[in-house]
Amino acid sequence: MKPIITTLFVASLVLLRAEPPSKPNFVVILGEGHGWSSTSVQMDDTVPGSKSSYVRTPCLDQLSQDGMRFANYYAPSPRCTPTRASLFTGKSPARLQMTFVNEGKQDGGNNLNGKLLPPPASIELPTSETTIAGVLKRAGYVTAHFGKWHLGRVSPSQHGYDENDGANNNGGPDNVANPHPKQLYNMTEHGIDFMARQVRAAKPFYLQLSHYAARQGGAASPEALAKVKAWGGLNDRELPEAAADLDLDIALGMLLEKIDELGIANNTYVIFTTDHGTPGKNSPLSGGKGTVSDGGLRVPLIIRGPGIRAGACSHVRTIGEDLFPTIAELAKVTEPLPKGIEGGSFATVLAGGGKGTVNRPREEFVVHFPHYDKDAIGPASTILVGDYKLIRAYETGALRLYDIAKDPGERADLAAKMPDKTKELNQRLTDYLAAVDAQMPKSNPAYDPSKPTQERRGGGRKGGK
Repeated sequence: MKPIITTLFVASLVLLRAEPPSKPNFVVILGEGHGWSSTSVQMDDTVPGSKSSYVRTPCLDQLSQDGMRFANYYAPSPRCTPTRASLFTGKSPARLQMTFVNEGKQDGGNNLNGKLLPPPASIELPTSETTIAGVLKRAGYVTAHFGKWHLGRVSPSQHGYDENDGANNNGGPDNVANPHPKQLYNMTEHGIDFMARQVRAAKPFYLQLSHYAARQGGAASPEALAKVKAWGGLNDRELPEAAADLDLDIALGMLLEKIDELGIANNTYVIFTTDHGTPGKNSPLSGGKGTVSDGGLRVPLIIRGPGIRAGACSHVRTIGEDLFPTIAELAKVTEPLPKGIEGGSFATVLAGGGKGTVNRPREEFVVHFPHYDKDAIGPASTILVGDYKLIRAYETGALRLYDIAKDPGERADLAAKMPDKTKELNQRLTDYLAAVDAQMPKSNPAYDPSKPTQERRGGGRKGGK
């Protein structure tokens, strides 16, 4: 018996001395203004139209083939700043009171002839808020952000990021009219260098790359333009958009190639998503940027990483607020998550081939957008519960109800046919907004219906410039 006991004892010592499993790395890529059907990835395996008819993104296609697509992923807002704040904190823009964006334009709602006065939305992410980078940093990760920040003037270093290239807004580090594609490739090179250094140091890392605008008015590299022109068949609008998107895809390919070269692909989660839909059309969905229709909110989410089934398409509804707790669970973070987190982890969905549930503090998903922007209905909020989506327009008080599963284009308003469901969701929306102390639009005493109103009107602002 002694040899057996000795063998077991030695084996136990080996197990005790063995290195624990390494923590996974994370590369999070946040695209700018790309909707559900803006790339060549078919986001819903049952909807052929859930991809672009002219854009080609082969590297993103490969990422989706190697990982999982989410057919029903929703951004927290139809605008940039609110979505970014929500993704980084796991809290809704309504709770954060960061519901609009400062574009450096006159957006003081008090000076505009609208029926309502939008609330003064903050554009500076408070340093008191805990970001996913801060949580991971305390868990032993090295963290970095490169690219568009657009969350105020406070440096990302004060929000948990060990490395960054500045608190950049739309103009990028050089504050130019259009930083794309120069800054796209700059941030990619920064990210590649960051990953290589952490691998050499044997440190787990969290890398966040946020793109600048690349579609409407976005420039493209001469190389990308030449390649797209060679395809033929694109009109004057499609050609520059396809070229700008090809630049995005080339940059993604550079990252993926480096991950392979470093030998960390099997231990690295690559997450691609965007902040809101494109301006204008997002067929087959309705609406786009600046609207609470699905065209403004439903965007791509593609994740590749350990334990994720290749080529899977999940139809589980996921939301931007879910990314914080999901990444924390995948990283095996032990500290309690911050109070007020509104998302839930979908790690079990990733491990389950796209099946499963997401347990959140509240069942409903709410987007509160109390500002004048791209939508003709003006300030609005929307709530999704199950297959039903209700939109509330604040100027008129009108309520619209859709069965989003049967009618993703939001063309058949069911409010008159289903008054009980409409009343139920409207009350749940009211209860939610009260629970998070959401700021609401108010009546404008200076409104003059005899005078014209501006087509695009912004919300007020506070907490930054």
